Amino acid sequence: MLFDSHCHLQDDRLAADLAGTMHRARDAGVSGIMCCGTREADWAAVTSVGARWPEVHISFGIHPWHVADRPPQWLDSLRDILAHHPRAGVGEIGLDHVVDPATHGAQEEAFAAQLALALELGRPASVHCRKAWERLSKIAACVGVRQDRAVLHSYSGPSELVPKLEGMGFLLSFSGAITRDRNKRGRAACAAVSADRLLIETDSPDLAPMGAPSSVNEPANLPLVAKTVAEIRGMSVEEVVALTGRNAERAFGTLTGTAQRRDPA
Repeated sequence: MLFDSHCHLQDDRLAADLAGTMHRARDAGVSGIMCCGTREADWAAVTSVGARWPEVHISFGIHPWHVADRPPQWLDSLRDILAHHPRAGVGEIGLDHVVDPATHGAQEEAFAAQLALALELGRPASVHCRKAWERLSKIAACVGVRQDRAVLHSYSGPSELVPKLEGMGFLLSFSGAITRDRNKRGRAACAAVSADRLLIETDSPDLAPMGAPSSVNEPANLPLVAKTVAEIRGMSVEEVVALTGRNAERAFGTLTGTAQRRDPA
């Protein structure tokens, strides 16, 4: 199973031609996609995408870029929508210390609360982190991470940190950024990840891989990521597809089988 472990199909850049996007993904062999919400304002769109396309699994969360705009009752709203969607994950959540330092405290508060909610409900968590690895590790160690159900998407940390993160329970996913020759750090980390902790993604519509037909990324480009990961790890593309598909099933498998979805032609 070729599984895109992280993307944003609700984004306007893809939503304008979502049918075309999904058909191209199917033609490319992509049979599973995790679509992550980023703020309360896009949760309805994520729900709609998941209801329409059977291969799309969904997650709801508050992205660190949007914590400053979250309403006072945001956590109650998140708990409520997860209750209405018992197969949904929690995400995209996390920390981003590249953006305004004034938001870092709020980011940590929101991340800890959402990580705890995922643990409480037994849901997968899709986690974002940029230049905040020490704080993320401390919060995750304090709150707890359910083994094999938390994914660090588009991993950009050092290879030296990989064993610690794996020991905490995280799987690590690699995006189109790994296809760039200058991304030595990402390639070293990809080589260091244990086979049973490796995932691949597009992070559509961003981070288009080298060789993609457009700067607007989409799940159909996932084979380009798989090809690069195979080269880095000395594997065949088929082996990478099978391996990451099994890992995605372990991480997200309980999200499958949602009833009453419509399979469009």
